[in-house]
Amino acid sequence: MKQRQIRRYHRLLKWGRTIQNQLVLLAPIVRWFTPLFTWLKKGFWLFTYINPCRYLKVLDWYIIRKFIGTYFFSITLIISISIVFDANENLAKFAQFHAPFKAIVFDYYANFIPYFANLFSPLFVFIAVIFFTSRLAGNSEIIAMLAAGVSFKRLMRPYMVSCLFISALSFYLSGYVIPHGTVVRQNFETMYKNKKRNSSAENVQLQVDKGVIACIQIYDNNAKRGYGFSLDKFENKKLVSHMTASEIQYDTISDSKFHWRVTNWRIREMRGMRENITYGDVKDTVIMMEPADMVYSKGQQETFTSPELRDYISKQIGRGSTNVVQYEVEYHKRIASSFASFILTTIGFSLSSRKRKGGMGLYLGIGLALSFGYIMLQTVSATFAINAGTTPLLAAWIPNFIFAIVAYFCYRTAPN
Repeated sequence: MKQRQIRRYHRLLKWGRTIQNQLVLLAPIVRWFTPLFTWLKKGFWLFTYINPCRYLKVLDWYIIRKFIGTYFFSITLIISISIVFDANENLAKFAQFHAPFKAIVFDYYANFIPYFANLFSPLFVFIAVIFFTSRLAGNSEIIAMLAAGVSFKRLMRPYMVSCLFISALSFYLSGYVIPHGTVVRQNFETMYKNKKRNSSAENVQLQVDKGVIACIQIYDNNAKRGYGFSLDKFENKKLVSHMTASEIQYDTISDSKFHWRVTNWRIREMRGMRENITYGDVKDTVIMMEPADMVYSKGQQETFTSPELRDYISKQIGRGSTNVVQYEVEYHKRIASSFASFILTTIGFSLSSRKRKGGMGLYLGIGLALSFGYIMLQTVSATFAINAGTTPLLAAWIPNFIFAIVAYFCYRTAPN
């Protein structure tokens, strides 16, 4: 061997012995990490097994692209037409109240689009299913799929996957995104469309704490001020303290909530057979109530996110308030509306998967009728809960129950 090859051989041998010594030192650490590597290997295998994309073939992705693309195309088309009609109707009011163009675009229409798109999402889902499935049936693609051995149940898999995506998107928008935009849109309508909102209340009575009842004769939400205030505290069903004030003002600049300032106050404390009376001009106090608890305006429940709506409902129920039905209906309706995509998709796919000479006109008419019927039934059931005493949970799910029965019969009569 040449001297250069010998030096290279000795160098490699030296490196190998160094690496071997290091591996001997790292052996305990490697043994400690061995279970972790085994667990990661099993987790990777489990993820590969439950990966939803593993069950989606080329045909599934073809139908999913058609479904999602048609869904967003129908939303864009119908919302564009709605914007044109709305702008034509409100243009005079915008000019009368001098609404700036930036506010019209970003405060009104930027929040108008997601609100109404999510409101009519079941309609768009139905139209999308009817539209592109009728085209597939008209081109004999559905017949070819069924003739190739694909069952009708297997053919519904990409439809249900698309519905899962649409339902999750609809639930997230309605519960966490749209309420913030609704606040901005309602403020714009109040300022530039002269839509008056309820800003006062009379004879308000709240249970602000356990055994503590607050009463306000007249409350003005614009000034955050109330007149004729009284606060009664009970222990073992006996009145132990009675506070009155001619005026109460909410502290809007305080760092924390529930800060009020009372004027011309007077407190009577009953201690057995004795009575202690204290009074003064101005007093800062903490009372567990807020201005939003006293005034209800139309559509106020739409301005709360789902966590805020849940907390508000539990707080109002704890206070003994009876004005929480519309909030409960809104909370349950957001969940129920998310499942409407599965029901309406089953109906639409079952109706339009059969090839007929009439084309898709008949299917579109049936789809529009059923979609508007679903939306109308939602409104009617909410009215039953508010005015007729129906349980809010049942009222929110009545449309789904009725249309689920229709979907079952449509599915049973679909071509296989």
